[in-house]
Amino acid sequence: MNETIGFIGLGLMGRPMAKNLLKAGYRVVVNSRSRGPVDDLVQAGARAAASPADVARQATRIITMVPDSPDVERVLDGPDGVFTSMQPGTIVIDMSSIAPATARRLSTKARALGGAMLDAPVSGGDIGAINGTLSIMVGGDAADFTAVKPILDVMGNPDKVVHVGESGAGQLCKLCNQMVIGGTLVVVAEALALARKAGVDAGKVREALLGGFAQSRVLEVHGERALKGTFTPGFKTHLYAKDMRNVIATLAEQSVAAPVTAVVQQLLHATMAAGHGEDDNSVMAKTVFELAGLE
Repeated sequence: MNETIGFIGLGLMGRPMAKNLLKAGYRVVVNSRSRGPVDDLVQAGARAAASPADVARQATRIITMVPDSPDVERVLDGPDGVFTSMQPGTIVIDMSSIAPATARRLSTKARALGGAMLDAPVSGGDIGAINGTLSIMVGGDAADFTAVKPILDVMGNPDKVVHVGESGAGQLCKLCNQMVIGGTLVVVAEALALARKAGVDAGKVREALLGGFAQSRVLEVHGERALKGTFTPGFKTHLYAKDMRNVIATLAEQSVAAPVTAVVQQLLHATMAAGHGEDDNSVMAKTVFELAGLE
């Protein structure tokens, strides 16, 4: 493949995603705040760029994977950002998880500059990023989506790379995803707490539930983490808290009542207050266990 892809943001998720593009034969130009991941990608065959603007001078397909809305705004619309030197016809693929309104604003700016932007947040954690099996939910123009789907298919499961709708729809879908994960995680933790408190083998309960209608990826992966007490991050709690702030704001904008999500948010506050921001977000189960007097 001769196409050059720019990749900005080489964190826990971005680094393996960029490596998968290299393995697929794409030329990749990288930029990140920390030098270590850049050097690692260069060793794997990528080229280093001095800034986001430098990335834009070398590629017309640019992926951003950074923590929050202000970070995306900075790398795209800030001084020495992508928009300062973006070539006509460039498609920016923002794979960060940010506010839908921010995605829509930046997409409008990209279009005014002769390019386009897709919001394409992901689900699947570091395991999915490493294995190239992420679910990718995409908002933006359908033709732009079609143009870059082969790139997205390298990083995600092709059957789960979904064009959801217009600009911002991908980010809205990601917020829905985080609501479902949070609610499921909390009720899984409650069920495991009940088993433990009643003196029943919670591991066997989880095993039995995985064979029935209660089966879920959260029960499978986060349930195991909760029982083992291993919370090495696949997705850090402070980033999940950022997503949930966007959830709460968007629920308010749309006048949608979400009482279960409100409880999840309060348990998340308690988890953050206990100093677990750098742990995997499944550590919320520990908060539930503590409320049951199990820790």
